[in-house]
Amino acid sequence: MRNAYRPLTRRGLLTGTLGSAALLAAGGTLAGCGTPGAQQTEAGCVSEDLSGTEKTLAFSNWPQYMDVDDDDASKRPSLDSFVGDSGIQVTYTEDVNDNNEFFGKVQNQLAACQGTGRDVMVLTDWMAARMIRLGWIQRLDKSKLPNVEANLLPSLRNRPFDVDNHLAVPWQSGLAGLAYNGRVTKEIRTVDELLTRPDLKGKVTALTEMRDTVGLLLMSNGHNPADFTANQFDDALNKLKKAVSSGQIRRFTGNDYAPDLAKGDIAACIGWSGDIIQLGFDDEQIKFVVPDSGVTLWSDNMLVPNKATHKGNAEALMNHYYEPAIAAQLAAYVNYICPVQGAQEEMEKIDPELAANPLIFPDEAILSKARVFMALDEQQEREYETKFQQVIGA
Repeated sequence: MRNAYRPLTRRGLLTGTLGSAALLAAGGTLAGCGTPGAQQTEAGCVSEDLSGTEKTLAFSNWPQYMDVDDDDASKRPSLDSFVGDSGIQVTYTEDVNDNNEFFGKVQNQLAACQGTGRDVMVLTDWMAARMIRLGWIQRLDKSKLPNVEANLLPSLRNRPFDVDNHLAVPWQSGLAGLAYNGRVTKEIRTVDELLTRPDLKGKVTALTEMRDTVGLLLMSNGHNPADFTANQFDDALNKLKKAVSSGQIRRFTGNDYAPDLAKGDIAACIGWSGDIIQLGFDDEQIKFVVPDSGVTLWSDNMLVPNKATHKGNAEALMNHYYEPAIAAQLAAYVNYICPVQGAQEEMEKIDPELAANPLIFPDEAILSKARVFMALDEQQEREYETKFQQVIGA
């Protein structure tokens, strides 16, 4: 099954408006960070698991991030099969519209060691890292996750914010790299080309997501976004600033670059793999490029918050989605990187063309160039976001 290009994709929703970022940049307090009593510990905030007697599960996810039956939009085949196999009744809610907005929904309860009414929530790496840092996430029992242990992609193991893989299980992943419209420009291969090539002047956009834009620039300077210094961050930002000052970059965007790229109003950009896959369904001249210096790899993660009372049921759900056939069923709908080894072979049975798509099933050549952005502490997050927002004019 394939999606037509959706004007508002899940990754675009991730970035949301600049409101929360601008508040951060203006020196506003990072929500929940530094608030008295916000930090919790495993010993100080103990959760009770009632999964043995209560076969229910509350699952919060992003919109358009679950497979839907072509003929009946009320049916979610991969989730329905979990319910049928496990007997666990799932309340599925699409109430994660923006990482910061969702943080605001749950921060008061989690800061006070109270339940949120959710057993599983799906959040992006950096927000997962923040909640883990605050001690708001329950540790998972690996013995109940044999499929995750066996099938999680090596590139998504031992991430900086979850080095022992006990807290966050990737739902879907994606890449930030370069994209261009071959109808209006020649091929682009490097970040430096994007930022300096004369024929692209004024026809380029970059992303308002700091970790993706700066991550690519760090790599273009030979630095690792998973482990960089403040000086290296400043060097990358200065490179971006020059491209802004020269007029090379037209503007900074969420995923609203996609229609402009499709129409040829912009020639090239920093973009997200899921968007470009969907644009490519309609126009094969729109290409995603993995620059030689590398791409950023991000994930949205399944997390069990403190005081969730059905952790065992949540672990069963996670394990279900790491069955390769189920993972392929989901990936055929959402078109992001499938984090499950073995799913590519299963995708062959569903859609051989999708199975061959390196933006859904990246090969080792791509994964070897992919880096996860470094986990930031509160001070770094404020400082780096502030500097970035000043450069992009938000």
